[in-house]
Amino acid sequence: MTPAANLVDFAPTLRLALLAAVVAMLPLTWWWLRARGADPRARAAALTALTMFLTFDLVVFGSFTRLTDSGLGCPDWPGCYGQASPIGAASEIRAAETALPSGPVTFAKAWIEMIHRYLAMTVGVLILVMAVAAWLDRRRGAALPVSPWWPTATLVWVLIQGLFGKYTVTLKLYPAVVTLHLLGGLLLLVLLVAQHVSLSPRPVVLAPSLRRWLALAAFLLFVQITLGGWVSTNYAVLACSDFPLCNGAWWPKMDFSAGFSVLRPLGQGADGGFLTFEALVSIHMAHRLFAVAAVAALLALAGALWRTGAPVGRRFASGIAALTALQVATGLSNIVLDWPIGAALLHSAGAAALVLLLALLWMRARQARYPAFSPGSLAAAA
Repeated sequence: MTPAANLVDFAPTLRLALLAAVVAMLPLTWWWLRARGADPRARAAALTALTMFLTFDLVVFGSFTRLTDSGLGCPDWPGCYGQASPIGAASEIRAAETALPSGPVTFAKAWIEMIHRYLAMTVGVLILVMAVAAWLDRRRGAALPVSPWWPTATLVWVLIQGLFGKYTVTLKLYPAVVTLHLLGGLLLLVLLVAQHVSLSPRPVVLAPSLRRWLALAAFLLFVQITLGGWVSTNYAVLACSDFPLCNGAWWPKMDFSAGFSVLRPLGQGADGGFLTFEALVSIHMAHRLFAVAAVAALLALAGALWRTGAPVGRRFASGIAALTALQVATGLSNIVLDWPIGAALLHSAGAAALVLLLALLWMRARQARYPAFSPGSLAAAA
């Protein structure tokens, strides 16, 4: 007799999916109790707002996972040593921690990593419910301003994000994958903002010059966040130990070609050797220097919004200015206070909050220009 072929064991994945569904029932029950008597549009808006809130939390907790060096707390995917939680993997985690006490696997790091995955799966379940509800509402003839294809596309993006999460682990924190995973989370937040604005219309009229400032600030913020993600994923925060100088020099020795070689494993250069200190300094300095342009654009946008005199414009101006000041303060504290985790986490949360705020303002301004605006009509309105 020939030996039976090895079969893939889907039991751990199914247990993990069941656990995610149970966890997702908590926010879904809250939403249903709050919105069960509302019309379809209000129900959809409430679910989108809830999902947007949890997605913001997911992005921030993802930063916490990275900052606590917990990305490999469970070195396999989607479970932890093939189990649905660190409880079932206790013996494997204990053995790994005993063999290498300072290594990436500890009970604390395993729990942080798995909580991040649970939260990601919860968001995925909520977006699945959004998509199913949108198609059911269309079938019932409910006139909603959001095409059901938008939550469906959002669901597809969540699955892609799941693959980024998988390869973050299986490729051992490959910097390009980790950075793309961060940007993908922010894109998910923007997709949800677009749908929520359409479901809860509150248009904001902006002059053409203000719209241009907004577009410029959003672009510079995107580049700055990308550079910041590259700093974090390459652990280059402490490559400069002082400010405004960097290691005692205004223009320290740097190696941009090595620092910004994208297709390489963590800690390695393009030649396969160790990534040099000069490469890490170049990564740090690029983020620091570009911050000047990003901060200037954000503060200029805040000033222009304030000068409109409109209450809504001033609220957005106050939010943008406050978050920009927070980013400057926490960014400096990362250097002069030797990267305290609280400040580093606030720095990541502030960046996500700025993305959310600028996306909200952009979508509301677009809604004012096109009163029939909805995500389903973006192509027609462009």
